[in-house]
Amino acid sequence: MAGLADRLKYARERAGLTQTLVCERSSIGESSLSDFERGKREPALAQLATLAGIYGRPVAFFLSPGPLPVEVVRWRKKPEQAETIEVRFLRLCEQYQNLESWCAASVATALPVAEAPSSPFARREAEALAIRVRREMGLGDFPGPALLHVLEEQCGLKVFHLPFEPTGTAASTKSPGFGGAVLLNEKNPKWRRNFDLAHELFHLLTWDFAPVAGNATSLWSESDEKLADWFAACLLMPTDAVRQAVSGRIRGGKVPVDALFEMARQFDVSVEALIWRIHVVYGGTSEARARTEAMIQKARDAASMFEQRTPEVPPERPARFVALALTALREGNISVGRFAEYVGTSRQRAMEVVDQQSGDDDALELPAT
Repeated sequence: MAGLADRLKYARERAGLTQTLVCERSSIGESSLSDFERGKREPALAQLATLAGIYGRPVAFFLSPGPLPVEVVRWRKKPEQAETIEVRFLRLCEQYQNLESWCAASVATALPVAEAPSSPFARREAEALAIRVRREMGLGDFPGPALLHVLEEQCGLKVFHLPFEPTGTAASTKSPGFGGAVLLNEKNPKWRRNFDLAHELFHLLTWDFAPVAGNATSLWSESDEKLADWFAACLLMPTDAVRQAVSGRIRGGKVPVDALFEMARQFDVSVEALIWRIHVVYGGTSEARARTEAMIQKARDAASMFEQRTPEVPPERPARFVALALTALREGNISVGRFAEYVGTSRQRAMEVVDQQSGDDDALELPAT
């Protein structure tokens, strides 16, 4: 069992902070902080609240009984200040779980089940899994536009968006409490986020039997990363759908650049990912690879002319998260201050929301049966 001292030390180290840095941010003396973590004395409630804020934890975390949590976040590539981002991500997951509990609206993560293979996963198994996932989730020939909605609303996956560098990475985590969750980079365009979401979906499906690189289970192995990319390409751009889309746009044995951008919008992927997928679907040889790479460069050069998709900044929290917070506020399950904390707004704005909450007279009355 972990006591207050253990939890204080764990929370600081999990946030990637030194005692010196915490002292600078909190005005708590280093000797006092050291005493707290060694169990020689306990912080005052105000000091504990200050440390909880710095560590990104609720005060209740430090007073809870039981062992320390096992919090594993796995990245494609660790970003700058990874520990701070991970703590924020995990806190959002916990808040989501709290809201579901308070509103009696818990939804277990219901993703297709991937069985542990008798031998290591290969591209064939990853593609077969993509086909089965697309079928079982009812994603059709063009999964990209619907993938996020289906995963969040039908499968109970928790997906959050935060800004971080480098942009070419994403993360996922699993917990017996809140289930599966994915962290995407809000700086990326939607079509890149789609690919990252499909990529992380593969990791969640194979979480329990995939090898992990490194000594802290924080980075996926190179082979798993390649399989996740292959799975994402197969899921978002099904072979038959790609062939059909190409067949309607061929002109003299070639697909014009503007048609490639049109197809990329249809599949809701990047034009680069689409060109590579066409290369593979049509049995691209090593000799054709150079032509494919040249075509990708031409597409990049033409993006200013043919790329008509407007970048959008996604909300940090899912719509269902915010809706549950409003329900919890309306039903008196959370205070105005906690509501403001959960949805990331000011207390003043939260008070305005309270004033705007409709009463029973404004509710929809169902017709008598």
